[in-house]
Amino acid sequence: QVQLVESGGGLVQPGGSLRLSCVASGSIFNINHMGWYRQAPGKQRELVATISSSGTPNYADFAKGRFTISRGNAENTVALQMNSLKPEDTAVYSCNVVGFFNAYWGQGTQVTVSS
Repeated sequence: QVQLVESGGGLVQPGGSLRLSCVASGSIFNINHMGWYRQAPGKQRELVATISSSGTPNYADFAKGRFTISRGNAENTVALQMNSLKPEDTAVYSCNVVGFFNAYWGQGTQVTVSS
């Protein structure tokens, strides 16, 4: 059974940084891409960034220049470095992995940007 476990969320002041990590346990056949999404209270879930199996990143406009997505040395890990955080970045951030047969989601980690 596949499980995605996120870590690294928390409370940070505006302008600060956080690094989110996601580890997928279990076997996922032929991972196509991995990514991060977020959902703020009262809003729909939105894409933050994805990274393909070949390492090509894709960012939402709000993430460009501030966030960096990366794959770990292990095939089933992905991280999101978030810099220059703003209050509007406050949300639950969830990891997503798309394999050949299925897509998987983590439970999410809370990121709160507040002074």
